[in-house]
Amino acid sequence: MEATMEKSKAQPPKNLFTVSSTVSSLKVVLLGKTGSGKSASANTILGRKAFKVDVSFVSVTKMCSNQHTVVNGREITVIDTPGLCDTKMSAKQLKRELEKCVELSLPGPHAFLLVIRLDVRFTEEERNAVKWIQENFGEGALKYTIVLLTHGDVLEGKPVEDFLCKSPELSSLTEHFGGRYHVFNNKSKDSTQVRELKEKIEAMVKENGGANYTSEMYKEVQRKIREKEE
Repeated sequence: MEATMEKSKAQPPKNLFTVSSTVSSLKVVLLGKTGSGKSASANTILGRKAFKVDVSFVSVTKMCSNQHTVVNGREITVIDTPGLCDTKMSAKQLKRELEKCVELSLPGPHAFLLVIRLDVRFTEEERNAVKWIQENFGEGALKYTIVLLTHGDVLEGKPVEDFLCKSPELSSLTEHFGGRYHVFNNKSKDSTQVRELKEKIEAMVKENGGANYTSEMYKEVQRKIREKEE
């Protein structure tokens, strides 16, 4: 055990985002309904207040925007998006803005983070948000998605699995995305939660062979949508 510890001390810090020598930077897109904690979570990942945050349920993010950080020499791009159920935006406006998130992450995002609050009841809005993602990004987006559960302070130190057992709809949702989920407490200064999220993103990207969701995949989904509407 001591030998193992000595060995780990002698090794340089591991880049949590090391996936493939062909992946020079990683793109992460945050999705979710208004008030879910997307912007606060983006700031937590970045380690700074880069995106405007409001405690109300009125969306302060009106357009897709990105911010960058560097982890051990690797660039990370975090993309914040408008709320999927923002009543102040038309469906066409919302769709046009979210198309930009694909453009901002070219050649495409390595991870979608579906942000959902733990401290409020799972409602029709959450179901509609998931449905919107599937319809507009396609079934192929599922394997690039991790459910990010915010307001983790409500767990009061208890395992999130206990919470999921009492919330079958939320549990079913996480299974829908391959059982991938992570808990964030955006009030906490503990960097462990960010490090563990990075490790989960890294593992997912490795499962996907270092590939990302591409703009071509998105365009194909949109082509099929147009065909159905004609």
